[in-house]
Amino acid sequence: MDITCMLSIVFVSLCIGLSLGLPVDDFVKGSDALKSAPLIDGHNDLPFSLYANVNNDLSKFQFDKNLTDDKVWGKAACKSCMTDLPRLTAGKVGGQFWVAYVECKSQYKDAVQLTLRQIDVVKRLVEKYPNRLEFVTKADDIEASWRSGKIGSMIGVEGGHSLDSSLAVLRLYYELGVRYVTLTHTCNTPWADASPVNNKPVFNLTEFGKVVVWEMNRLGMLVDLSHVSHVVMRQVLAATKAPIIFSHSSAFALCNNYRNVPDDVLHQVKSNNGILMVNFYNNFVNCDKSRNATLEDVVAHINYIRTLIGVDHVGIGADYNGVDETPTGLEDVSKYPALFDRLHANKEGEPKWSREDLEKLAGRNLIRVFKEVELVRDLLTTQLPYEDIISGKELKVAQEKQGLKPGACQTAKEWEQVEERN
Repeated sequence: MDITCMLSIVFVSLCIGLSLGLPVDDFVKGSDALKSAPLIDGHNDLPFSLYANVNNDLSKFQFDKNLTDDKVWGKAACKSCMTDLPRLTAGKVGGQFWVAYVECKSQYKDAVQLTLRQIDVVKRLVEKYPNRLEFVTKADDIEASWRSGKIGSMIGVEGGHSLDSSLAVLRLYYELGVRYVTLTHTCNTPWADASPVNNKPVFNLTEFGKVVVWEMNRLGMLVDLSHVSHVVMRQVLAATKAPIIFSHSSAFALCNNYRNVPDDVLHQVKSNNGILMVNFYNNFVNCDKSRNATLEDVVAHINYIRTLIGVDHVGIGADYNGVDETPTGLEDVSKYPALFDRLHANKEGEPKWSREDLEKLAGRNLIRVFKEVELVRDLLTTQLPYEDIISGKELKVAQEKQGLKPGACQTAKEWEQVEERN
């Protein structure tokens, strides 16, 4: 039978199937899975790009234009600028956690005010583009937003320093729509260590730190362990009542950067029913400095995690706009389909990715975790808000370790417990 006859038979069969209302399989390449499930990225730092470049003045940012070659927002002018609506559309993004991040130098100073400004700019950005973006605070609404042709837009706060060690601030962030908090950034808080401590702990997870986790469980807020130390990862997983996320991390076994997650913690993530959303940053996916990172490195991390703990516990958290180097083949937010195509076209020795598997990776795993966190919240409705206040002594010690004059910028009652302020 020649090729013309074969094509004719395929075409006739397709027409008959459509005319009878029979399902037609359109899963040919991996990115076809993004037609049936939303791609939800766990971490995009566009809000900080807006702050750094134009102090959150949205009149100076044309989000609906392809900004690849823009004089301000293009790659030549801004190495970490990788996001706009045309490229998000090309990347088939259906849901996005936009990150309210403020620098560690704001800790003990104006971190809360600056964080509120970042939450505000996310909300204003969504409101400015109502035909393309929709603000989402519930797990069930992500897919509904995607099916309506919009990007379900959520807020994550990156760094516990944004809480200023206050459960009241945490609760108010939740009311404003924040749905995850990364417990630390690159700086320790008075109640949790960040990844730079490596194996030399300073605070680990304190009793107040456990209360922060429990209050997040009570609220229905996702606990994000990206950036915390390996010890704190283990301690939080032992303490939490709900599944956790790593919003943008990779596998320590493949690249031994302490921002990545070791195998024993990955096994805990499986037991916890949580998720690790794989980061694309060059230095987290490739520790071989003799070569550049490529899409293949990200594939290796995803396959490693899947093989070790299962396809139900891996997702995507690229960290676009939060890094200045990304792998060849994953240069910006338009490139996600290439990753899914490559996973489906598996090589010898790699796991086979079905459509269902790729849908889980894309977003269904994150939605499941989000729903389970909401379920824990619903089971804790009789639990009153935690009223713990961190002690002035803990704050004093933490500020001294940062080389600050303890209490110089604070007047809260807990400082009355501290007899001497340097």
